[in-house]
Amino acid sequence: MANYPEFMVAPIRQDLVNVGFEQLLTPDEVDKTIRNTKGTVLMCVNSVCGCAAGKARPALKLAIQHAKKPTKLVTVFAGMEQDATAKAREFMTPYPPSSPSIALFKEGKLVHLIERHQIESAEVQMIVDNLVGAFDEHCG
Repeated sequence: MANYPEFMVAPIRQDLVNVGFEQLLTPDEVDKTIRNTKGTVLMCVNSVCGCAAGKARPALKLAIQHAKKPTKLVTVFAGMEQDATAKAREFMTPYPPSSPSIALFKEGKLVHLIERHQIESAEVQMIVDNLVGAFDEHCG
């Protein structure tokens, strides 16, 4: 069950899809993507909130322009595909659920996470720098 009408969410989804993110809609898609991707997976837990629109998505779009970048870019939508989001969050334990959030996985293991409180309290360029540092450390 979705919390928001799809017509309201569609442009928010498209914001990341337009720059190369794949929308994961089911728990099985999330599980297979994280477990089976060789290299790194960057996952955004997307949201309708203002900090997703004003900070998280703009930072993601800038960070993925860096020379080193994740193998695969994916997103789940909090408040929409709840089962897929719950599965994604299982891979982010021990961190509590957070949306928006940005996670980097390497060979199926969480290696970097930016939580909502870090997004809310940062400027876009600080989030970009945080992600680029993680890409430099973990991406080939």
